[in-house]
Amino acid sequence: MNRVRKLFARLRAGHRCGLIAYVTCGDGPTVEIVHALEDAGADAIELGVPFSDPIADGPVIQMAAQRALKNGTNIGDVFAIADEVRTRSDIPLIAFSYLNPVLRYGVDRFADDAATAGIDAVLLTDLPAEAAGEVRPSFRKRRLGSIFLLAPTSSDARIAAVNRVSDDFIYYVSTTGVTGTRNELDPTLLTRLDEVRARVNKPLAVGFGISQHDHYELLKDRCDAIVVGSAIVRAVANGDAAGAPARAAAVVKTVLDRDAPAPLLSPAT
Repeated sequence: MNRVRKLFARLRAGHRCGLIAYVTCGDGPTVEIVHALEDAGADAIELGVPFSDPIADGPVIQMAAQRALKNGTNIGDVFAIADEVRTRSDIPLIAFSYLNPVLRYGVDRFADDAATAGIDAVLLTDLPAEAAGEVRPSFRKRRLGSIFLLAPTSSDARIAAVNRVSDDFIYYVSTTGVTGTRNELDPTLLTRLDEVRARVNKPLAVGFGISQHDHYELLKDRCDAIVVGSAIVRAVANGDAAGAPARAAAVVKTVLDRDAPAPLLSPAT
């Protein structure tokens, strides 16, 4: 049982909704940001692999990916970040990528290097469950979990397929469209989330648009974890590099309502 699966077992045993924090690797001092997020209350970290064509992401994460790529960040750097995090932390790490960079790197090589670096699971946003055979056997051989997405539009057949092949949890996309902070969640989310939860036996994490304490309160009894991404990435970009870890941590503390002042953010784009 890897760290991610152990985390969700603990969350369920404690009747607590966890928080998974997303960072774009190479955009800011990533290792320090990860440690600050953990100290602020994040239960797991998604390490975003910067990609030139992130079609599922909104402009905040797209721009972060461009900055990271301009800094020369590649998959090897992502593994180096994970390896350095592991010198101080046992927090679950999930590599968050698109399929193309993994295929270019080589699936077996990616799996080997990810496992060696201390990564626990991999989420490939554009890999459908029906094509899991392209990577899942290689990942499982290295004890890496494979995480798959469900959306509000997912059919019963897709729900069943994802429930079958997603190893540690299922990532439920809260709304159609791309990532990005939102003031209000889709009003149909709770009903649809309850419907999906009745059809799966894997833990559910809800992401896309989660950025406020009210969102956490609304979802905490209906899922096993929330995912906060764009709000953290935007906070990282909204100032100098030295202050990025504290700004990222403030987002997590605000969502969890841990008496932290909300970070000063530029208007959403």
